[in-house]
Amino acid sequence: MVAAIELYLDVDTTRRVRNLWRALDAEGIPSLGSLHQKHRPHISLAAAHRIDPHAVAEALSGFQVARPLPLSIDFVGQFVGRVLWLGVTVTEDLLTHHRAVHDRLSAAGVDIWDHYRPGRWVPHCTISLRVPNPVMAPAVRRCLEYLPLQATITGAAVADHANDISHPL
Repeated sequence: MVAAIELYLDVDTTRRVRNLWRALDAEGIPSLGSLHQKHRPHISLAAAHRIDPHAVAEALSGFQVARPLPLSIDFVGQFVGRVLWLGVTVTEDLLTHHRAVHDRLSAAGVDIWDHYRPGRWVPHCTISLRVPNPVMAPAVRRCLEYLPLQATITGAAVADHANDISHPL
């Protein structure tokens, strides 16, 4: 199971990513949208097996986690394990925001996975967690049809979908 601090996207970007999820599902390529119907398009700032939403809320008290950051989503990527995602172009503002969140989490003793820490984080919007190898190329082509996207952050939460946790920040 995975818990994450998720940044949510504006209505238009959310609609476009959901349409991409549906297009992939219609082609027999499993998307995050069909995994268990609880996901919404997002950028994860941090992830771990478990994250205490109350500890995160306390650590981030007084800090605007969901400030309206503009994002450019311009490319497609793949992580080992057949994870397909849309890539967020890195900006100084995004990296500064990410580091500020992690500094507060670290000071509060909230443990997260190393690959989400500043200096290692790859900002992305997950499209699928398990694209079968024979259809990876068609999945990438379909994703490219939906790019570029200009998005704005509009919300944030600690989410653990396996345990029905969605704690707004």
